[in-house]
Amino acid sequence: MKGFLTWFKGSTKIKRWVFLILVGIAFVCFGFSNLLISDEMNAAELAKVVISFVFGFICVILGIVYIQKRTLELLIEANEPAEDVRKNAQVNIQSLIFNKKVYEKGPKIVVIGGGNGLNTVVEGLKNYTSNITALVMMTDYGNPSNDSRMQLNLLPMDDIKESMIALSENKEAMDRILKYKFEQGNLHGLQFGDIFLSAMDEIYGNVPESVENMSKVLNMTGKVLPVTSDKIEICAELEDGTIVKEKNKIPEVVYDKVSKINRIFIQPTNCTPAPGVLKAIQEADAIIIGPGSLYTNVIPSLLVKGVARTIKESKAFKIYISNIMTQPGQTDNYSLSDHIDAIVAHAGEGIIDYCICDTGEIVPEFVRRYNKLGSDIVERNYQEIKNRSIKIIQKNLSRIEGEYIRHDPDMIASTVMELICTDLKFKDQQYDTQYVLLNSKLKNHRKNEKIKNKHHKKEKQPKIKEERNRNQSKFHKKYSERIRDIQNSDQIRERNKKIFEETGSLYQVNARQNMQEKAKGNYTPKRQKPKH
Repeated sequence: MKGFLTWFKGSTKIKRWVFLILVGIAFVCFGFSNLLISDEMNAAELAKVVISFVFGFICVILGIVYIQKRTLELLIEANEPAEDVRKNAQVNIQSLIFNKKVYEKGPKIVVIGGGNGLNTVVEGLKNYTSNITALVMMTDYGNPSNDSRMQLNLLPMDDIKESMIALSENKEAMDRILKYKFEQGNLHGLQFGDIFLSAMDEIYGNVPESVENMSKVLNMTGKVLPVTSDKIEICAELEDGTIVKEKNKIPEVVYDKVSKINRIFIQPTNCTPAPGVLKAIQEADAIIIGPGSLYTNVIPSLLVKGVARTIKESKAFKIYISNIMTQPGQTDNYSLSDHIDAIVAHAGEGIIDYCICDTGEIVPEFVRRYNKLGSDIVERNYQEIKNRSIKIIQKNLSRIEGEYIRHDPDMIASTVMELICTDLKFKDQQYDTQYVLLNSKLKNHRKNEKIKNKHHKKEKQPKIKEERNRNQSKFHKKYSERIRDIQNSDQIRERNKKIFEETGSLYQVNARQNMQEKAKGNYTPKRQKPKH
């Protein structure tokens, strides 16, 4: 009885359709009663009875249909994560069909790269398909191995763990679990993620199979594979002939030598791809390259034997997602065409069909902060790219997360899915189940994007004008927050200048800042090196 009464709560939205059914039954009964009590009927009375019957039956049918529809929606809400339900306030029947069909039979997508860029892409794609394969390099950043790796004799798996976190249903919980570090007993200094990977490795006998099965055990959306299970070293040759053999030292040597990177190579050069890598590329509907560190994540993945050749032979969409900002010590002063030229120079022509690049306007204060660290916005020289027969897709991909400029995972995912839907329509498959469901999801995304943009515009407007000093100038009222950001940036510049005067090294500025942040407990390891 208690369970039955829950259907009549306000949140279930069932009562309105029950009421509609009752109204329909009342009209049908009214018409039927008129037939019983009337010996003779004129045209007007007959019309009244017919209208009562028709209107009543329509109300009953609509009520039954919408009760069933709402019941299924409640089923979705009961089975989806609470976070997703709150995010998508409008849960509908299409969502139920989508979850059951598209996730299992959705397009097969391979993402190549590493670091935050790859994780951002897979985070957006997992809302459209479960057939995601993230190909990640297992390489050191030059830092000493942690206790977990040394004791368990593990390869560098940090990027693989980060990708698993991005593909998990609950990112926050998975992040805490895999990165949990034991503080007591025989497990002191070990991370749970490393222990788990070590156990899976012993059970299945090799790293690729253990990583793939770990994805299944953790019930992740998609899977993560190392590009190669061989222990490799990423090396750089500079324009002046200098060879750098440690990944993390590449930016530092570039600064010291004032010389650009001529080429990247891996040692050993004949390393073989991990099992399942080439098959995933061959079966893919779309292959995404980047975003990420061009010379230390993206290009090295393409240098593994057979990977670039298999990509070029594939009939899938070959999509390069451009970085928004340049990377100090790697891509200083690089334009969009320079990034593509570097990839083509290492992997060959035909590796890229489409290039998705950002056209959004970034708040100048954030750009200035990146400028102080040696980064700048990647120049969009479209004409030079068109000469390569690469199709350009311009989207507003950038968003601000804290103090960082990041790619928008939802916008990247929807752009890739639009390409796939357009291709299905071109092949006259617009009535195919996959097209119908993907297109439905994209329409819902566009609707939510419009709502979000309207809400964002409202947030930009001053909320409480009365609290401002009326004696302030209009300029100060409009740009007060911007002025504060500029002042903060100037203070940071002065502090960096003092550090440089004390150490005599430009490269030590960021190291000193990291030490200060670590002492405050706010330190987050960064892979990029500063440049002033």
